[in-house]
Amino acid sequence: MKKLAEQKQAEQKQAERRETGERRKQDGRRAQVAAAGVEYAAGHKNMMQLIQLRWIAVVGQVATITAATYLYGIVLPLVPMLQVLACLIAFNVASHLRWHEVRYVRNTELFMALLVDVAILTSQLYLAGGATNPFAFLYLLQVILSAVLLAPAYAWTFVLITAACLAGLSRNHLPLPLDVEHAGGVLSLYVQGMLICFMLNAALLVFFITRITANLRAGDAQLADLRQRAAEEEHVVRMGLLASGAAHELGTPLATLSVILGDWKRMPEFARNPELLEEIGEMQAQLKRCKAIVSGILLSAGETRGESSTKTTLATFLDELAQEWRSTRPVQHFFYFNRIVDDLPVVFDETLKQMICNVLDNALEASPARVELQATREDGHLILRVLDAGPGFDPAVLAQIGKPYNSTKGRPGSGLGLFLVVNVARTLGGTVGARNREAGGAEVVIRLPLSSIALEGMPPGFAESGPRA
Repeated sequence: MKKLAEQKQAEQKQAERRETGERRKQDGRRAQVAAAGVEYAAGHKNMMQLIQLRWIAVVGQVATITAATYLYGIVLPLVPMLQVLACLIAFNVASHLRWHEVRYVRNTELFMALLVDVAILTSQLYLAGGATNPFAFLYLLQVILSAVLLAPAYAWTFVLITAACLAGLSRNHLPLPLDVEHAGGVLSLYVQGMLICFMLNAALLVFFITRITANLRAGDAQLADLRQRAAEEEHVVRMGLLASGAAHELGTPLATLSVILGDWKRMPEFARNPELLEEIGEMQAQLKRCKAIVSGILLSAGETRGESSTKTTLATFLDELAQEWRSTRPVQHFFYFNRIVDDLPVVFDETLKQMICNVLDNALEASPARVELQATREDGHLILRVLDAGPGFDPAVLAQIGKPYNSTKGRPGSGLGLFLVVNVARTLGGTVGARNREAGGAEVVIRLPLSSIALEGMPPGFAESGPRA
């Protein structure tokens, strides 16, 4: 019998190790997908910046062609230049329509968009003097943008392409009737063109590089947040496996204690002593609660949400939770306010129940005399407020709320309660906030979207557990 138990325990540990490996693989895949999503989202913002820059280029080209023709009297091939300009406008309209719908942009697509811009600029320069045109320095704007937006391999490829374009324009272009003498200083049209090109380059670079850098910083911040979240979720998984293993190990001694207490209760020495019988009854009640906690841990660890969840209504679940918590905790004054007017059929599991009880337990530890629970519905969310009359949160703890081991209690494992609460709420798409009240005490607010717990296909106010009394 002992060997069979040891074999079963070994098989269970092996299954837990396999489950841990599989979860880590899944977490790694989710982290990679999330990181790619952040990178592509930043690429979308940068693509929209390029579209805006392209519209500025359209306006600039129209202004330059108009000024050169009517102000300076320079003869330009207007028809082909306007045709190139029309192609730029058509491409930009198409880009706006496409990227307005598609939210993820890869590096390759940014590279192709910049190549189109280079092709347009090269075409216009070919029609207006080639490398002798002072606006040939606009290639530098394209190169700098590629260095900021693209991966190094793409950026160096872009440098080679622009250099080849400029070299080709030095040999093949339509002549531009423009005096390139510099002796006239600022009065020289060529020098004026260079100054305008420099000012345009500088202004556009400062404006757009600043915005693009802000996008990149925002993307880096999101990636850092994802890495932190992945580390926290891995920590939760390890804690869950540890709790599951401990629950399995505690099953046998708890059963043994239950049998011993039952035998004691029937022994004549105890049966004749009412005080001892009362204490044995209290011990059995607490032992029953311990077994219920262990069963809840095993249920949460061993079953999926759909298998371990209970169908009920929003108000019924909260009423039963408040009643159970009040009856099993040594709280002096517990105030429960259920302000939910429109009830809703929902699905709750042990994890969510433990999360709410965890917040209540923390409030009880800080304020044994008074704990308050408020429940409301606001804008499609369930809002739970837990208030106490204790000393409140330490400012250092409040600034890092929800971080593991963030506590001033000084006990091993302290600070894990709110850490688990925050992670469970985040899994459901909700949030957890905390603050110190001006009147004294602390307030923890749990905000959960009803869409994550609502049960579809059931009439309001009714569930498998029956209508709310």
